[in-house]
Amino acid sequence: MVEQPLVPTGPLNIEEEPISFGARLNEFPWWLLSIFLIAIWVFFIILTNQNYNEAFNFIKAGLRITIQTALTAYGFALIFGLIAGLGRLSKNIFFNNLARLYVELIRGVPILVLIFFIALVGVPSVVDGLNALGEWLMTIGAKPLAAALTAFNNQNISMNARAIVALSVTYGAYLAEIFRAGIQSIEHGQMEAARSLGMSYAQAMRHIILPQAIRNVLPALGNDFVAMVKDSSLVSVLAVRDITQVSRLYAGSTFRFREAYVTLSVLYLTMTILLSLGVQLIERRLRAND
Repeated sequence: MVEQPLVPTGPLNIEEEPISFGARLNEFPWWLLSIFLIAIWVFFIILTNQNYNEAFNFIKAGLRITIQTALTAYGFALIFGLIAGLGRLSKNIFFNNLARLYVELIRGVPILVLIFFIALVGVPSVVDGLNALGEWLMTIGAKPLAAALTAFNNQNISMNARAIVALSVTYGAYLAEIFRAGIQSIEHGQMEAARSLGMSYAQAMRHIILPQAIRNVLPALGNDFVAMVKDSSLVSVLAVRDITQVSRLYAGSTFRFREAYVTLSVLYLTMTILLSLGVQLIERRLRAND
């Protein structure tokens, strides 16, 4: 007779090995603590040093423009990116190639060059086109619409608006690839199942595919918003009075370059670190839900 091995019938109580103090020290985010201490040190200097305090009070006036520009441009970039991402996946040859052309053109040119081109060449060209369309409508008798189109002129479009257009168009191309990757990460069988239930392609994409795809790419979208906040400093080349431009004006008028650019660097660092921590929190919650 062969003896059967003893098999425990009750639940196994396996105690997890406690994490050692050294391992916890290795996992501690020392980099974050270092940045936090540097920020505290600089803000302490700003509060106690008259020159730094004066620089901070002057530069912080540009915070509203910086935040407003980044939020508005990113909102439009999400729309451009989603449309271009859907176009990249379209089976229609025209829309597919048009979206591919947009993405490749924008990604092939530096952001600073694109800001100059869109703001100083692209926007005026669009205004001239609208004026020409208005003149043509005037000849066929559509006077109300023609008057509205011919009323446009380049002087009425502020540099801040042009900067927002430039950032939106630029980041839309990068977001298009993120949306495309997110949609392709969803199993094709879900689209087939939705179509078999009687949904149209648009309904299946709106109710089934896109919600899952956006959830998958949410951390990547957050990281791109952080990058947008940093790249918004480039609009200062158009004389937009964001914190970068205001810092340049302060440094040029007072010759206090150290105070101006230390304050500017800490302001950007504070914004990007807070946003990055928010993105990491979203990632942890998504992993916990999974």
